[in-house]
Amino acid sequence: MSAISQGETAIIPGIESDTKGQQAWILAKHLILFFVLLVLWELAARAGWADPLMFPAPSGVVKQIGFIYFIQGNVWYHLYATLTEAMAGLFVGSIIGIGLATAAALSLRFREYIKPYIIVIEATPRIAVGPLFIAWLGFGFSSKVALASLVCFFGPFVNTLTGLLNVDDEAEEMFRSMRATKWQTFWGLRVPNSATILMAGMKLGCSSAFGGALVAEFISANEGMGVLMSRYTYVLNMNGAFATLLSITLFAFLLFKIADAIDYYIVYWRSDKLMQVKSKKRKAAFLKALASP
Repeated sequence: MSAISQGETAIIPGIESDTKGQQAWILAKHLILFFVLLVLWELAARAGWADPLMFPAPSGVVKQIGFIYFIQGNVWYHLYATLTEAMAGLFVGSIIGIGLATAAALSLRFREYIKPYIIVIEATPRIAVGPLFIAWLGFGFSSKVALASLVCFFGPFVNTLTGLLNVDDEAEEMFRSMRATKWQTFWGLRVPNSATILMAGMKLGCSSAFGGALVAEFISANEGMGVLMSRYTYVLNMNGAFATLLSITLFAFLLFKIADAIDYYIVYWRSDKLMQVKSKKRKAAFLKALASP
């Protein structure tokens, strides 16, 4: 078993089933622990051992989730506002981050020039910049997107730059020996080499997109999940506050998993299964081209 590589285990049926069984068992253990903690939390709340302002009963939180989603239905409006701000911020921040990282990878002079500015931007607390964005851009959609973009910017920038610069010396020497141009080396070697770490940066951006939008909503907004949570905590409705917090966490997690699925299909060479599918398609296309007159 030790002599079998990780890639080979993915195409051996017995080993693949064992791996899936182990993953299912790990998931089951996490679920069991989670439900045990919920039961203990519920018992402590019912017995009066837990302060309801700090730890409301899980049953009350579940009832509140059903109320805000299906009875009152007010969460959908605020969720749409926050999701729109987060997605716009993720798009703008990622475009700027990837663009600057690409320019920095291609030009040493430009990389040295922007390095101190990037460090200053990352060192600046986001919540301190929020009031400035609101003063500059107003209380509407633009200031929320600007702050979300600032939060999402750093992950794609650093990961893209790292992936573009850290190239295998032997692979680069091979491109050089084949007299590849600078752009051929960039697109044929550096871009595929950076794809894995670039997508990791995008997933970091997805995780922080909601955070940036929520910070802007906490500062000043009329709609959004941050506004809804502030309203619940202001009237000490902790069941509503926890229900809103769980909703934010759930949708941020779903956004991360969507990015993870996109990563799986874009960086397909990490999966033997996808590699086989791609190879079969390319083989069929090649044979079809040979057969055509």
